[in-house]
Amino acid sequence: MATVIDLAPSILSANFAQLGADAKAALEGGGTVLHLDVMDGHFVPNLTIGPPVVASLRKTIPDVAFDCHLMIENADEFIPAFAEAGANWISVHQEACVHLDRTLHLIESHGCKPGVVINPATPVHMLDDVLEIVHHVLVMSVNPGFGAQHFIPNSLKKVETLARIRESRGLEFRIEIDGGVALDTVGDIVRAGAEILVAGNAVFSHGDIRENARKLLQAARSAAAAAAKASPRLRRTTTAPRSSKSDRHRQQT
Repeated sequence: MATVIDLAPSILSANFAQLGADAKAALEGGGTVLHLDVMDGHFVPNLTIGPPVVASLRKTIPDVAFDCHLMIENADEFIPAFAEAGANWISVHQEACVHLDRTLHLIESHGCKPGVVINPATPVHMLDDVLEIVHHVLVMSVNPGFGAQHFIPNSLKKVETLARIRESRGLEFRIEIDGGVALDTVGDIVRAGAEILVAGNAVFSHGDIRENARKLLQAARSAAAAAAKASPRLRRTTTAPRSSKSDRHRQQT
């Protein structure tokens, strides 16, 4: 079977005056996970949302996995609040966590799927000791902090490296990418091995949100199918990760 491709619309680029409606439109267009960027103005040069916004969105969107990407310092202090607000997946930056293993287990202890993120200048091997315990690895293909940035091509090498490591070690983490995902980059991204595509500007910033999401997901899935047909040995089925300790909301993988 071909690789499962998920589109994770990033609300960072949505109209915050109608956040719930925009998020629903992106999901109706084919999004399967909702990506929520949390920035603290310290680890990255911007401020965005906190647990109250997550909780409000959860009331409006009860049945979709919330992928909370914490671009913050002192993540351990806020993980319980985001879990309580309705997060399903919580990812933290390798660069921001002094005790990364402990933080990832803390996420899991609150019933969420743990993810780890690396910035463009961080090598993949920095994650060697935590790949067995994460649900997903998020590769930043822009420098975090702002939306609508240009895609950094070197990130494709990281995706390819992670795919090789996963296969060689028999692991099950999924590979996510965030930054500059658009119609002109998504083919290369999928062919490199990414499976969860975070897209903000390409979905929300122009035209019809539903149609933008539909076209982007269709292009990604077409590229994945073509790659699998051309290289059958690279085909893999994404298996469901181990169950977390709580399933308060429906978890999508």
